[in-house]
Amino acid sequence: MSELQAGLFVLLALGGPAVVLMRDPLRQTLMVGVYGLALALLFFVLQAPDVALSQIVVCTVAVPVMILLALAKVRTHEHESHDDEQEQRASSRGDRGR
Repeated sequence: MSELQAGLFVLLALGGPAVVLMRDPLRQTLMVGVYGLALALLFFVLQAPDVALSQIVVCTVAVPVMILLALAKVRTHEHESHDDEQEQRASSRGDRGR
């Protein structure tokens, strides 16, 4: 085993728990992308370029983009729900004053 392989294995061993232990979904998404890139580098070092290219496309690009789109959708929905609740409270307060 070369030093580069050993270093990548250690990086991946530390990167996996780092992804799981992140509390902020945005930072976790970025960490997943970095972890996927490190895994792709390991595949290149292990002479599996086809797997490495697939890894780059899926785990470094596609998955983080899908997660970021889902986070944006959830945050938009939360803001809309919060605005609707405030409008309902304001209209119920206006009805009481009459």
